[in-house]
Amino acid sequence: MSTPSQYMLLLLQPGAGPGPTPAELQEIMARFGVWMGELYAKRIVVATNGLEPTGKIVREPGGTVITDGPYAEAKEIVGGYILINAASLDEAVQIARGCPGLHYRLAVEVRPVKNMAR
Repeated sequence: MSTPSQYMLLLLQPGAGPGPTPAELQEIMARFGVWMGELYAKRIVVATNGLEPTGKIVREPGGTVITDGPYAEAKEIVGGYILINAASLDEAVQIARGCPGLHYRLAVEVRPVKNMAR
């Protein structure tokens, strides 16, 4: 009997320190293409997107407070996400360990997705 899959969210965050050089960025993108191709071929990826660095933050009841954001000086900015099928958190962490951006100060946060269906 196979273990049912659960959704896990990999959040891609820039790490501390300077960003990659243009040459490093080109290498990162090439390596990401290969890594993502492997994940798609194994039917692990459910959805993925990068996020724009700009947006709005809505707060307060009724959304009465709206500010620009997120801000670049924030400690943790999410640059993108990959929604994956994994049987466990440990399996999702193993998948995240293959992220080529880890070699260039990228961090990958692995979070289980709550099933909100009733």
